[in-house]
Amino acid sequence: MPNNRFPKLQILSNETHTLQFLLYDTDVSVANTLRRMLIADVPTLSIDLVSVHENTTCLLDEYLSHRLGLMPIRYYDTTVEKFGDASKEFCEPKDCNCEDGCDKCWVTFSLGVQFSDKATDITCKTVSVTSDDLKTDHPNVSMASFLNEEEEEIMQEDGIALVKLAKGQHLYLEAKARLGCSKEHAKWCPVAVATYRFIPEVYLNDTALTQLTQKQREQLVECCPDQILKIDDVTGQIILEPDFEDRATFTEDLHYLQESMKKKPEDEDLITVKQSESKFVFTVESTGCMHAQEIVRSALRRMEEKLIMLKGECAGLSEGV
Repeated sequence: MPNNRFPKLQILSNETHTLQFLLYDTDVSVANTLRRMLIADVPTLSIDLVSVHENTTCLLDEYLSHRLGLMPIRYYDTTVEKFGDASKEFCEPKDCNCEDGCDKCWVTFSLGVQFSDKATDITCKTVSVTSDDLKTDHPNVSMASFLNEEEEEIMQEDGIALVKLAKGQHLYLEAKARLGCSKEHAKWCPVAVATYRFIPEVYLNDTALTQLTQKQREQLVECCPDQILKIDDVTGQIILEPDFEDRATFTEDLHYLQESMKKKPEDEDLITVKQSESKFVFTVESTGCMHAQEIVRSALRRMEEKLIMLKGECAGLSEGV
């Protein structure tokens, strides 16, 4: 195959809920496909059914149900010892063989809170009902109340706030979570951020730059708002900053200035800045339901499954012809 490519991935920074990596030896179509898979095709658990038994709070049942659905839920994958892909243990109800729901397609949470249960003293006017009050018997499933221990230490609440209770108020409900993808509803989205940026490619026309005056060189350096250029202390020539790739923003300021410095309009550019067509820096931030690295792995698995399915369909079409 003349256009066969073998994309590669290099991790730049890896934290529990934030991952930055370089995708290279590929093109923008693959980069955008991966970005969309991260957002829309990674399965997670989210509350989908709520049965409110008693609610004397200031919020209607519908508001509470909506808030519950948006709270991230974690699945602890014992095989990798991380919060990972829930589809390894659960399936969607439509794909399950059971009739009325079972432990493979639903996870049940219960919540029962009264004002008197959480009031710390007689002067307390309100108490918060949070994600920490949702309890389940499943050993590997829990609410993602905090991203990490550091966040838990600085937060005033003991979880994601659901509603406040005043004296005499209470809330009792049962919630069921199931597997789903965010192309069905945004509440299943595993990422808060999934973006990529183009790696800049900068070419210096050294022959033309040596013909400029010192003042013109300084003007070129100063006109760049992203500060990707500097003047070498030894040679006095324009060179690139060591970390220019992290700051280049592809502004037109440099282009307009060097056009005014050309002796003829058809002369070559002094400095050429363009986007790489084969390198992309991804930034992925989790909502807390999965480790960022596991989100990327899950997205790549889904992409592979779809490509295998497409390959099979194409093979079937060719056989039919």
